[in-house]
Amino acid sequence: MMMDTIKQSVEQLFDNDWWSNTGISLLKILLIIVIGRLLVWIAHKSINKVVLEQLNVRHALQQRRITTIGKLLNNIVSYSTYFIVALLVLSELGISLGPLLAGAGIVGIAIGFGAQSLVKDVITGFFIVLEDQFAVGDTISTGKFKGRVEVIGLRTTRIVNEQGEMHIIPNNLITEITNFSLLPAHITIDMPIAYQGNLREIMHTVRQCAQSIKHEKLLSSIEVLGLQQFDKDEIVMRVTAQSEAAYKDEVTRYMNEQFKLTLEQHGLQMNEEIKEAKG
Repeated sequence: MMMDTIKQSVEQLFDNDWWSNTGISLLKILLIIVIGRLLVWIAHKSINKVVLEQLNVRHALQQRRITTIGKLLNNIVSYSTYFIVALLVLSELGISLGPLLAGAGIVGIAIGFGAQSLVKDVITGFFIVLEDQFAVGDTISTGKFKGRVEVIGLRTTRIVNEQGEMHIIPNNLITEITNFSLLPAHITIDMPIAYQGNLREIMHTVRQCAQSIKHEKLLSSIEVLGLQQFDKDEIVMRVTAQSEAAYKDEVTRYMNEQFKLTLEQHGLQMNEEIKEAKG
């Protein structure tokens, strides 16, 4: 039997039809690989072009997100295309794909049952990035955790709270999110001022100070709403502004200092510490 196999192999070496069929199969395989690589190259170029265009018009916090989406899409395109190329090559080699796909399906089901949590983490992480739910640097609240986002991964998200504690949260546990950084933060300051002089002069001084205060994180001019309340000893002036959410406390402290210094320069005294009403 072994001799028959060897004889058959030797006969194939001198069989022109066998060489012709083998050559055609090799050319087909080479063509499949080349076309696959070309499709991946075109897809990557298109995705990178779109990503580059978005980076030029997006906010700095969104650039990391856009870059991550581009990498994810490139990987998906590459894996999908090479998987199809591999199937076509195996088919060209004469390997039946039916039993192979059936076996792969069974293995996939087994892995799916054993790693459901991991699969949920990856899917949730992908959609967090894709849907622009939050970004690195955003302040968010999810479940019992609140803090600044340090890392967004496909499996976990890392949040640092005000005490410096880092919470590593599996993405599938992030079901509800409150993002405090998507919209500008509203700052409201009430200033209790000892009522010792002319009300118009006090309002004029406060408005002058509001117009002079500049801060790179302020997103609007400071608006003096006017007299909030009064009694025989003091009046309360209210001012409002908008700032970048991540820098609300910093801007509020700066505004407090500037108003305090300006009022003192004009001989106006504050009855108590400046109060902040967070709106």
